[in-house]
Amino acid sequence: MLPTLRTLVHARQRRVTRRAIAVDCQVVREHDFRLIASRGVDLSPTGMLVTTDEQVLTGETLIIAFRLPRTERWFDAEGTIARVVHGRRPGDRGRCLGLEFDRLDPEAKWLLARALRDVPPPVPKRERRVDYAASVHLAALA
Repeated sequence: MLPTLRTLVHARQRRVTRRAIAVDCQVVREHDFRLIASRGVDLSPTGMLVTTDEQVLTGETLIIAFRLPRTERWFDAEGTIARVVHGRRPGDRGRCLGLEFDRLDPEAKWLLARALRDVPPPVPKRERRVDYAASVHLAALA
């Protein structure tokens, strides 16, 4: 069984690496202009994870303002709720929202990527998933 374990390929699920950094933000739901979050717990140039107590739905559109880490510069973005974390798993921080930036100025994306490059990613809370199709393909080549 040991040779089989060497052929398992871990799935790459993220397009961009998230960074574990606290972010000052204001996330407002577009349809009623209600503030739904004010604290980000991780960030990437394409989105962020925020904590909330609000009941929201995946796909809702948002207006997002956040402060670039380690600076006084604020950025505005339009975004969508990509994921709702209900806080049921061990290690979850409670209810969180995964936000995807729909519109963020290219210069802001570049500045954000540069500011985050030395920040470590969050510690994984669960084991990495296995890409079984890629594992079978790799085993067939061996």
